[in-house]
Amino acid sequence: MKTTAIIVGAGTGSRFQSKTPKQFLEIAGKPVIVHAIERFGSAPSVDTLVVVVASEHVTRLAGMHLSKPVRIVTGGATRAESVSNGLAAVENDVEIVAVHDGARPFVSVDEIERTIAKAKEFGAACLVASVTDTIKTIQGDEISGTLDRYKLRRALTPQAFKTEVLKRGFEGADLAEYVTDECYLVEKLGHPIAFVEGSAWNIKITHPEDLVLAEAIAKTF
Repeated sequence: MKTTAIIVGAGTGSRFQSKTPKQFLEIAGKPVIVHAIERFGSAPSVDTLVVVVASEHVTRLAGMHLSKPVRIVTGGATRAESVSNGLAAVENDVEIVAVHDGARPFVSVDEIERTIAKAKEFGAACLVASVTDTIKTIQGDEISGTLDRYKLRRALTPQAFKTEVLKRGFEGADLAEYVTDECYLVEKLGHPIAFVEGSAWNIKITHPEDLVLAEAIAKTF
């Protein structure tokens, strides 16, 4: 099955409080998003890549060279719009689409391969990680309960889908809605989503302190 990876890096990173979007800050001498792109470029199951960035950052990646075809497209005002733009750039003969956050530089090739394999089998697959903290629910100013963390997982990326499944998820979706991942849209279809256990190394760069951790991981990854 022909597979395309959509790497999403169009966000402004407002929580990061930096003039440079977090995905273009450097770790070990390379922008965060380039680390992610190179991982997918090394994955045997991935045939082509679509990288989604804000219009003012397209030229930052224009000179990038990979052994696989890469198409750079402009993102939208929301994550859902950006992924939709990336999906529109996927060629018609692509059967599997894997979507990955450009702010996750340390995804492994093994994680990519296992998630894509599950998507081929089940139609949809999400890379996840265990929850190690005790999770509380709240109501007003009080703690109202404790969730069973053994039944919980943190959603990571990539999330992979048969192309027709992901496209159905986006049909009629409100792209201005706050959609944090693609599984949410596929869940609304009632389509089953397999999960794949991922690694704690697959961190997302969200806050400035994450860069310190990322530099440490880069030395051993």
